[in-house]
Amino acid sequence: MSSNEQERLLCYNGEVLVFHLSKGNFADKWPAKTSILHVRRMVFDRGTKTFVLKSTGCFNIKEENSNLKIVCCDCVSDFRTRMNFPYIFIQSNESDKVFKYFLLFLHNTNQFERRLSFELDYELKDSIRVLNGPLVLWQHVKTVFCISSQIGKVVSVSVNFSSVEWAGEIENLGTVLLGLTECCLSEEECTQKPSESYYAIWNTKFCVYSLENQEVLSNTYIIPPAYSSVVTCVHVCSAEVITNQLRMSLIALTQKNQLISFQNGTPKSVCQLPFEDPFSVQILDSGEGNLFFIVSFRSSDACAIWKKNFQVAAKWEKLSSVLVDDFIGTGTEQILLLFKASLNSDCLASFKITNLGKINYSSEPLDCNKDDSLEDQQENRHLVVPPLETGLKIGLASIQELQKDLLLKEKILSKSWKALINSIQGKDDSTSSVEEDFLVPFCGEEENSVHTFDEKLPENFQNSEELVEKMWYRVMDDSLVVGVKTTSSLKLSLNAVTLSLLMDQGFSSSFQLTKCQNKVITLSTGSFPAPYLLHEIGSKAKKIKLNSDRKEEESFVYEQPSKKECVQMITGITSLSPLLASSKFCCIVLLQIRGRENGSYPEDCYIPCGRFFLSLEDLSSGKYLLTFPKNKPIEHMEDLFAYLAALQKSCFQITSPGYALNSMMVWLIEHMKGEVIKEFPEMCFCKRPGIFYGTLFSWKQRTPFEGILTVYSRNQTVLFQCLHNLIRVLPINCSFKNLKLGSEDFPTDRLALTLEKELATLSSLSSSALAKVENNFMESSEASKGNSSTMTASSDETEKILLYRREVQTEKEKLLGTNLKVSGALYREITLKLAEIQLKSDLIAQKLTNL
Repeated sequence: MSSNEQERLLCYNGEVLVFHLSKGNFADKWPAKTSILHVRRMVFDRGTKTFVLKSTGCFNIKEENSNLKIVCCDCVSDFRTRMNFPYIFIQSNESDKVFKYFLLFLHNTNQFERRLSFELDYELKDSIRVLNGPLVLWQHVKTVFCISSQIGKVVSVSVNFSSVEWAGEIENLGTVLLGLTECCLSEEECTQKPSESYYAIWNTKFCVYSLENQEVLSNTYIIPPAYSSVVTCVHVCSAEVITNQLRMSLIALTQKNQLISFQNGTPKSVCQLPFEDPFSVQILDSGEGNLFFIVSFRSSDACAIWKKNFQVAAKWEKLSSVLVDDFIGTGTEQILLLFKASLNSDCLASFKITNLGKINYSSEPLDCNKDDSLEDQQENRHLVVPPLETGLKIGLASIQELQKDLLLKEKILSKSWKALINSIQGKDDSTSSVEEDFLVPFCGEEENSVHTFDEKLPENFQNSEELVEKMWYRVMDDSLVVGVKTTSSLKLSLNAVTLSLLMDQGFSSSFQLTKCQNKVITLSTGSFPAPYLLHEIGSKAKKIKLNSDRKEEESFVYEQPSKKECVQMITGITSLSPLLASSKFCCIVLLQIRGRENGSYPEDCYIPCGRFFLSLEDLSSGKYLLTFPKNKPIEHMEDLFAYLAALQKSCFQITSPGYALNSMMVWLIEHMKGEVIKEFPEMCFCKRPGIFYGTLFSWKQRTPFEGILTVYSRNQTVLFQCLHNLIRVLPINCSFKNLKLGSEDFPTDRLALTLEKELATLSSLSSSALAKVENNFMESSEASKGNSSTMTASSDETEKILLYRREVQTEKEKLLGTNLKVSGALYREITLKLAEIQLKSDLIAQKLTNL
């Protein structure tokens, strides 16, 4: 390259811009003394693994009889659009006393724009910095000057910097300068006559100056004064203001050929560089969390330093330029190393592209023996794998965050359960103050004191003696059945109650909530009348076939006990084997009743029902183990309810259009070898040998030709065989329909009953509202009559007739225009009651449509 030609390189959006400044006539297109600035956009082609020409542009610099020089080039943002543009800063001097400077922006259309120009009486040296705006900053005789396209004139900075090591933008602070300033010594310090080394070290210090506010922001937490004489270059990584103090994280190059990391003014890491005289540092983000510091040296060498361990990762020699950008379009950065004598007219001949990992491209000739398809596969792998790894790491990070949230929730629940159980048992809560921060009120509002059994429990805790008669538990196969018998005054549905089991293993201070399936079982007590008992003693082998004309048997089947009471059990069934992992465990039984506004419990209440212990020794001895009794009735009521909770329940609607079903219980007793349970005569226990043994039946007859049969069986196979044997003795035209909603009343009847209640509620509410309006109207009418009678006392007959006629007309008008408004309280009461009954109707209708 001749002395009249200059060339500079710059990277922008993955492209390499080659600026070429030259003189001379190019095919007489420009005058002979005109300088031409050319630009070539070069992009990397992964197919040919070379840089190819994308586009070109040129600019005529009309500066005759002047010497032009490219000072610097880089990328800054334009304050008008906030977009980054490449710029080139050029110096022009006609004499030794006049120096002109102008800054050109390069647009995407390869058009140059003269963005800034100014003139000085001295030449700018290496202390030139171009910042966003654009803003040009330089130093001359210990004074910092600047000019921007917004100001349009040269201004000086009030702080005297001996050198500016870094200039840039900090969030919420604007453009700031970081440099060395001289310290003013006090009189005592001046009289002490410090040594030259002491003065060199402690007479200067770093400070940060804000150009916008024109004030010194901080002179602490930056770089210790001991390093002020050796630092040659600074790169700020991050900065923030904490408690009105500027805290900075930065790296610095020193004259000792070191790279030092400073955190809030304290040196953290140091790396001895492999070459001498470093002058610039760049940051390379190669993805996957790998960051490198790329250090350039005046000896045309460079090296890469790991940020993780501050060790030298790579080094290169005989370089002409080092650029950092995404040259191959992977979304992460690579480093472009241009070796000396690498610039040709149309391409970059000698180079290397690497991310110091899996991506490596070089201009060196390839080995012909290598398989091209294998190289393509390797290249594709390098392009595809990094984004996949990044996505995987993001997914793993999300999973870890979710796991942390789950662990925190489990900890909160565990502590809350522990506090709850301690309050139930009356134990002292030993939870520390730190742990109390994690606790949440489980049962309403938080209580300040620990409750004992002698003290009054919270309002939402009820005394178990008032609502619970007994708590029991049984073991059947691999299931643990826990039951609670409630008092006759407490009638609950499955939607309003929950039975919870809290497991205490003894070796842990926390309680574990055991998942269990809840059931509410209600059975009627009493006995069947004598005619049925007499019929039961009769012939068992006789097959009875009845029709609708058999009035005798129909009469006694429909007789009901004179007095019927109900026993309600709330049961919970769970798997036993997980609980016995520690061979012995303790369970606390807690009953929760959900609150209802119009019910006995407006808020949720919790009833501690007690605790029980169970071990493998108890099961080995047969204690609490439930088996089907042989040749003897069920002795304990709890055993029956345990069977009903553990067995599979199936309900069927049986319809016989031609024959009455009055003797269904007789068929169950004689054909299925059933035995009526005396305490609950609606239940029949099957004692037929074989697979049928232990099956329970319940029959509820609605009409002579229709009823509901409920079967409690061990599994589906037993159920199918029971139905098969029962069909053989039932009338021929009987039909079975499986009821998904159980043995409750038929949905159609329930819907009709609910609609009837809805109409009755609407009628009663309307009547009360109309009565209220009529009372108001009668009171107003009586008042008006009183007033009219006083007015007509002295009138004659004709006037009286006319007056009465007017009064009648007035009453008619009042009646037609009566204010039929009711009070807000009455209206809310009407709306609430009507909405509740309509909600029930809608729920039943929905269930009916799903059948």
